Amino acid sequence: MADPVISGNDVFSHTCVGASDLAASTKFYDAALGALGIKNMGPFGDACFLYGKDKPAFLVLKPGNGEAPSGNGVTVGFAAASAAEVDAFYAAGLAAGGTDEGAAGPRGHLPGAYAGYLRDPAGNKICAYAFV
Repeated sequence: MADPVISGNDVFSHTCVGASDLAASTKFYDAALGALGIKNMGPFGDACFLYGKDKPAFLVLKPGNGEAPSGNGVTVGFAAASAAEVDAFYAAGLAAGGTDEGAAGPRGHLPGAYAGYLRDPAGNKICAYAFV
């Protein structure tokens, strides 16, 4: 794989979340992120999977210290192109083992905001947001 190019507009090079059961987490993320056009780009070693559209940007991995993952207070938000993509993300994530953390729908705190929140199998909080 070629080295990813980071542009001056990028804020992060990548984001990681821990997984206690890598198989359950990759099943969940394959479904939920697939609904947003984000692909599983394959394993990185034996304890990590890479996700992205054109370069790895989101990593699901077993914590290096062997302890249970903890993301208390952290939410990773994924951009969606439409309310329909948010709905698909939310439904796919629930069907693949995620749990509800806020149903897909309009959000009153920002004009035009539409989002859905899930917890992955390890308890990490993620969401998809569109502005419609």
